[in-house]
Amino acid sequence: MGAIGRRVRQIGWAMLAAMALSGCGYNDFQRLDEQVKSSWQEVLNQYQRRADLVPNLVATVKGEAAFEQETLTRVVEARAKATSIQVTPETLNDPQAFQRFQQVQGELSSALSRLIAVSENYPNLKANQGFQDLRVQLEGTENRITVARNRYIKAVQDYNVLARQFPSNLTAMVFGYDLKPGFAVENEAAISAPPAVSFEKPAPAAPAASR
Repeated sequence: MGAIGRRVRQIGWAMLAAMALSGCGYNDFQRLDEQVKSSWQEVLNQYQRRADLVPNLVATVKGEAAFEQETLTRVVEARAKATSIQVTPETLNDPQAFQRFQQVQGELSSALSRLIAVSENYPNLKANQGFQDLRVQLEGTENRITVARNRYIKAVQDYNVLARQFPSNLTAMVFGYDLKPGFAVENEAAISAPPAVSFEKPAPAAPAASR
């Protein structure tokens, strides 16, 4: 067989291989994997945006001399833990690392929710325009986090369905495409719920009955 014949056969095998890979979901895995990565990056961007708001928020609240120190400490410590975790592309394929990341972000959400709730007891702080602006930014960021997380959850779901269903599950086994971890159901609501913000003045306590 001449050089031309060998070249034709090589091209033929390459075309057959490409058709086989396409038919077994290989290209779909590449596309969905990229969707997972891009949606995850947006989640990280929004978490970083929230972390960047915390120092200014804490500094503003410290201006209220009698503000609960324990609440501020919890926020500062939660932010430190959330930003100390090194997130890498491998985190998406490591359920334990992913769970740790969820946990610290959930702790920061909880601490910020507590901070906003306690601020209701301080009229001077509620009237502070700087605090009001930061609160609005925080609320908007929490909403963006929820949207980004939902997109990531959907991207992971699409990828994992492809990895489980036949015949693309065979491709997953051959190329080592493992299932990707998603946000845990048990703490989904706690992490994704934005802080409850209310500026209604609390009702005064009822006077004690005289004897």
